[in-house]
Amino acid sequence: MRSLHHCPAPAKLNLFLHVVGRRADGFHLLQSVFQLIDHGDVLHFDLRADERIVRSTDVPGVPEEQDLIVRALRLLQAEYARRHGHSPPGIEVAVEKVLPLGGGLGGGSSDAATALMAANHLWQAGLTQQELMDLGLPLGADIPFFLFGETAFAEGVGEALQAVPGPDCWYVVIEPGVSVPTPAIFSAPDLTRNTTPVTIADFSSSLVASGKQLGFGKNDLQDVAERLFPPVAEAVAWLGSYGDARMTGSGACVFCAFSGEHEADQVLAQVPLGGSGAWKAWKARSLKSHPMKSLLQNQAVME
Repeated sequence: MRSLHHCPAPAKLNLFLHVVGRRADGFHLLQSVFQLIDHGDVLHFDLRADERIVRSTDVPGVPEEQDLIVRALRLLQAEYARRHGHSPPGIEVAVEKVLPLGGGLGGGSSDAATALMAANHLWQAGLTQQELMDLGLPLGADIPFFLFGETAFAEGVGEALQAVPGPDCWYVVIEPGVSVPTPAIFSAPDLTRNTTPVTIADFSSSLVASGKQLGFGKNDLQDVAERLFPPVAEAVAWLGSYGDARMTGSGACVFCAFSGEHEADQVLAQVPLGGSGAWKAWKARSLKSHPMKSLLQNQAVME
């Protein structure tokens, strides 16, 4: 049986996140820059003798049938069968879960994207990067970004992506001990929904001027999250004394950029592992591209 082990599913940060409008169907129109970082989950894949898709590890809070990994693999399995006239072998997936649920880091979507890349390779399914992005989009608007695999300016509901240069820096990230459900943020009546749209040039010129610090835009979801979940506000206030701290995604994790690892280490050593919940903190470096992206060019080495 063929296998593919130690497959990274990196986290993302939203360097800014603006809500610029709302579609007739209720979905919010967003602008953001997605940044991959070298911290995340790790997945392991083994082909099975039958056709079942099985998650072999328990993920607290995520039933197997609801897991984006399993749902994404079943979609790809069905697409394979449609193209080839027969089903591929099943896959068993083991998950080393590192990223928190409801953290705004894209953990579930990143896992699903890694699963699609790995299975497309193991099955020799032959889907292109764009075809995988289209396949994953109905499951979650963040999945196409992880398949896109590089720093991206995102628009629409997050699926319209253009590559942009990102900062070369280190981040300190605080998990403030709460899980923020995305629907609670987007349904809040006081959510800002009319931020003036920006351009890629606006972001790029800001990056050139600042070098590493964010200093551009804001996270429109942050005020609501801080009101509903005080530990988020506490983390922003604490980390904000060291730089431009802000929340990623719809929360709850909070981050700040630093020019070097030593500077990040100094701040990390000061993080109080407390607050209203049990804080966790870690550092990560920005990534220019997804570490699994070579699979899309069939360059990976099979174990």
